[in-house]
Amino acid sequence: MINQNCSIGGEVSTSLTHRSKKENRPEKNTHTKRWSTPPKQKNKPLPSSSSSSGINPINTLLSLFVLIFLSLSVYLACLIGFGGMFKRLAAVPLLVLLTGLIFEPIKPQPPKICGTANGPPVTSNRTKLNDGRHVAYVEFGVPREKANNKIIFIHGFDACRYDTLKVSQELLEELSIYLVGFDRPGYGESDPDPKKTVKSIATDIEEMADNLQLGPKFYVIGFSMGGEAVWSVLKYIPHRLAGAALLGPVANYWWSGFPANVTEEAWNVQLPADKWVVWVAHHFPWLTNWWNSQKYFPSSSVITQDVRVFCPNDLQVLHKWGGPARAAYVGQIVQQGNHESLHRDMIVGFGSWDFSPLDLENPFPNNEGSVHLWHGTEDLIVPVHMSRYIAQQHPWITYHELPSAGHMFILGEGMGDTIVRSLLGQD
Repeated sequence: MINQNCSIGGEVSTSLTHRSKKENRPEKNTHTKRWSTPPKQKNKPLPSSSSSSGINPINTLLSLFVLIFLSLSVYLACLIGFGGMFKRLAAVPLLVLLTGLIFEPIKPQPPKICGTANGPPVTSNRTKLNDGRHVAYVEFGVPREKANNKIIFIHGFDACRYDTLKVSQELLEELSIYLVGFDRPGYGESDPDPKKTVKSIATDIEEMADNLQLGPKFYVIGFSMGGEAVWSVLKYIPHRLAGAALLGPVANYWWSGFPANVTEEAWNVQLPADKWVVWVAHHFPWLTNWWNSQKYFPSSSVITQDVRVFCPNDLQVLHKWGGPARAAYVGQIVQQGNHESLHRDMIVGFGSWDFSPLDLENPFPNNEGSVHLWHGTEDLIVPVHMSRYIAQQHPWITYHELPSAGHMFILGEGMGDTIVRSLLGQD
């Protein structure tokens, strides 16, 4: 089902396939980051391998490695070729030192795990998984033992358990909802998972649900990178789901089955810096830490807080993502280190998947549940094209395309209530 809704900054309008009740509730300010507006700049597409626009990343990286190799070769030749035994011996430690200076930044710093001697303190509720890792979580709504509807929210990139979809207390009580947000591996106070895979986030969610005794069925809602994780949940634990909602889910440009024009159109919406970051994460995952830490090449626009990734409607609601409330916890988000949170997200999210969303089958063949996909047409962080194509290929997905909305449409007035009502069939 394809459904177009207009929503951002105010009312949520209705359509033939989706009715929305206007919900008025106070919004919490939830961000401390300061966004400055840079001068306007026309976005130029960065080629994936062989386009005529801009720098070719393959050639650039090859040139970098060739330069390093030649520099080392010349330096070693100078020391060994003209100096006798003393310089031969001296060349070894100097070569080791030079190699270390070049390649040490590629190696990420070990994470500062919460609760360890050198790590941050544990301040939240946590549950222990079978492999010994801990998952931190925060609860909203009615007590889980009394709730009729249990929802697990999966946060996005550079976020944590507190960045859960804002749902009014009135709706939580009206529909008897228990809502839990949790820190994905490496974020907040959840232990890192160096072995993280596309599948592991689904099994983590299933284990957490069992530990919290949520019962045989529960709902999942995921935003952005957390929305991408919902595809894994639909793939690996569909039998545990009562329903699912994906909100502006990140897309992997190397998923199989997509027409070239669809992925190319989506690719070219991104800022040049993000094309570089995504390309490196997919082709050279071992360089992801260095790429996003160095100053010679452009790194992630989200990490560098480049305001150009937000469309006009995003900018109207972005203030709701900041303020004193988020200031209280924003320092926790990547306190264990960038690599096992931000960089691991990129490596897995844009890496090689063993399935494509196009391969999925309807998890609710008897209409015992539903899957909803929400996306803004003006999303500059996660272009809408691939979500739209997925919805066209899967008629069992209820698709909500939001004209003029950007990536942060979830901050629109009443959107949290609208999304939850739709998921629970109460719209």
